[in-house]
Amino acid sequence: MKLGGIAFMKEPIDTVFARARKAGKPVFVEIYSPDCHTCQSFMPILASKKVGDVYNQYFVSKKLDLMQKPTQEWLERKKLYIPSIPMFLFFDADGNLLHATMTNNGPDEINGRAAAALDPRYRSQQYPDRFAAGERGADFLIEYGLFTKIIKDTTANSRVMEEYAKQQPATEYANGTNWLVLQKVIMDYTNPIAQYLINNQAAYKQYGEGTAREVAENLLLSSLYSPQAARFAPEKIQQIREQLVKIGVDPKIANARTLMQEINAYIYHNKTNMAAARMDKHVNEFPLSAPEFLYVAHFFNANSKDGSDAPSTIKWLEKALALPKLEPAQKADLYFELADAYKRANQTQEALKAANSSLAVAQSAKLNTKKYADQVDKLK
Repeated sequence: MKLGGIAFMKEPIDTVFARARKAGKPVFVEIYSPDCHTCQSFMPILASKKVGDVYNQYFVSKKLDLMQKPTQEWLERKKLYIPSIPMFLFFDADGNLLHATMTNNGPDEINGRAAAALDPRYRSQQYPDRFAAGERGADFLIEYGLFTKIIKDTTANSRVMEEYAKQQPATEYANGTNWLVLQKVIMDYTNPIAQYLINNQAAYKQYGEGTAREVAENLLLSSLYSPQAARFAPEKIQQIREQLVKIGVDPKIANARTLMQEINAYIYHNKTNMAAARMDKHVNEFPLSAPEFLYVAHFFNANSKDGSDAPSTIKWLEKALALPKLEPAQKADLYFELADAYKRANQTQEALKAANSSLAVAQSAKLNTKKYADQVDKLK
């Protein structure tokens, strides 16, 4: 670092915040990677006196390598996601996020980000209030959308970026700005701009071969694995699977990625019989291993809201028990799940028989028998 630039502390991040509390200053954290060419281009500017004078006066500063495990663990504790680097994060001394932003590379732009972080009117913290008050400028919506992605607020992101999409003519969905918005801001695959990308891959060919598919796939999968996905209707999961295939994902892979989410959706919406039928179709089409059968059986035994799936679960477990070369622990656990499935089917004697088989296998293999013995006792 050149003399006069930002004085980034070398100490661990917790020490940085302790120093900030003692100094009565907020904290500036640059998230970067030494392998990132854009990050490297920022280094001379961050090392300049013009930028250093501002940041050293008003902040205690730290830079963190995104690829390092301690950085990832710290971000996880903070519940923050970094969609692009370099990313500028500003916190109060107690660790509360005040402002988060990307910036163009120049001293005035970088100092402008500091000014926004210092002014309560312009901090990211205030974006929800500004949005609620009716602010709808395109640049503001992009900044707010980015902030919601950083703090992993998928509900707010969907709402904000829906407003943004309303402003954009369909003829502009594939322009440079919206291409960046698709990559770095939008989280919901149902957003009109995202749907245009999924259904019109060729419109984005100027951004490089395969990149449109990659971005579309990321959007579909981020929606599929979002917290909201637990409440999706089965039809929505099916649509995600169909759209994965549409953008070029192998149908078998698309099926595997969406299977458990679709089954969970059926169970959540009290359609257990359809969940069982969907899994039955999968089991008949694709050979499952013993661990996979165990996972599926335990999932249904633990999550089913009624016993309508139990006959299917029993059938899957019997198929698993017929597999060659089962390990003793696998065999014991398969019988254990079989006992649970029979119990849910109100076949108590069959349940006890399976539980005794489970215990016998565990005893013969000198496994820890507690859970198997407990199951037998509960069924007597």
